[in-house]
Amino acid sequence: MANTILVGAQWGDEGKGKIIDVLTGNADIVVRSQGGNNAGHTVIHGGKKYVLHLIPSGILRPGKICVIGNGVVIDPVALVREIDGLRELGVRIGKNLLISDCAHLVLPYHRALDEQRELRKGHVKIGTTKRGIGPAYGDKAARTGLRIADLMQPELFTKKLRMKMRENNSILKALGARPISFAQVNADFLAAGERLRSFVANTVVYLHEALQHGKEILFEGAQGTFLDIDHGTYPYVTSSNTTAGGACTGTGVPPHRVDRVLAGAPLETVSLKPKRSEVSAERLYVNQKISDLVAKAETEQADYRRVDANGKAKPINVFFGPEKYFGSAHFSVLVFNTAVLAFFSCGTLGLLHLSLRRQLQTKA
Repeated sequence: MANTILVGAQWGDEGKGKIIDVLTGNADIVVRSQGGNNAGHTVIHGGKKYVLHLIPSGILRPGKICVIGNGVVIDPVALVREIDGLRELGVRIGKNLLISDCAHLVLPYHRALDEQRELRKGHVKIGTTKRGIGPAYGDKAARTGLRIADLMQPELFTKKLRMKMRENNSILKALGARPISFAQVNADFLAAGERLRSFVANTVVYLHEALQHGKEILFEGAQGTFLDIDHGTYPYVTSSNTTAGGACTGTGVPPHRVDRVLAGAPLETVSLKPKRSEVSAERLYVNQKISDLVAKAETEQADYRRVDANGKAKPINVFFGPEKYFGSAHFSVLVFNTAVLAFFSCGTLGLLHLSLRRQLQTKA
């Protein structure tokens, strides 16, 4: 299958779970590289429905190794709950799951801050899930966040948490919110940390060793291209890089080890409820443009080329056929290689952004 990144071509909810489930069969390792438990996939496998938020969907297939990478922000309590829920459904979780020791933690004060900030935005609120993802990434960027590695050292974690709780409770009090109990959070997180200890590893080293042994890796993207913090419809975005480049920084795997990028794109207008009319116009316009691009490529049966290790050009097909591959008339899967990675990895189409702005200006 080669090393493959799957991203959503739009604002998420493109049905990537169905595509991921198909691709997982040919992968050795499935990696999640960004986001938190504000995203995930719903997969129907073996007649059962599984809702996954943090754990890669490869966990549903025997013999697959699942990795939660360094770019993910993790609520340990929620992750333990997700593991327990999957086990109740008969899913085996043991040595087939690895968690990066460098992944940052989502704590209760992140959720409280997320909620308070959203409330104060009034009618221009972003529509956050209020699960603390943005504030957790904020702490990471500010270099004040706590990581899984800290949680594995109880005394150090308690010391750092006490300082962070004092600081954030002051902020919450100023915002008119209730302070959070340090003792309760500390006890809950240390207990969750012990449950997760056997899964924690240096996943960057693990993935590089896997590459050296010829293992094939599937990078399971969450959300969609236009939710990218840099290239999306800012500020109506998430707090991480949802494009192909985020898969590299979120796992430690370099770009030259990626063979292709897949983008899931529904061929219909997604019925979302944006907060502002211009965002609705963007969505309608871009959805139509993506559909046009798909139709054009189907007509031309386009081929892209890549260069193998010996410098020889090799053709790679851009294949479609939603009904044949995924049983749905609303999907088309675009296969790209590293030579054209930027096409979907920089906000899905820089040209569309330019064209979009001109279109909106004309309408105005």
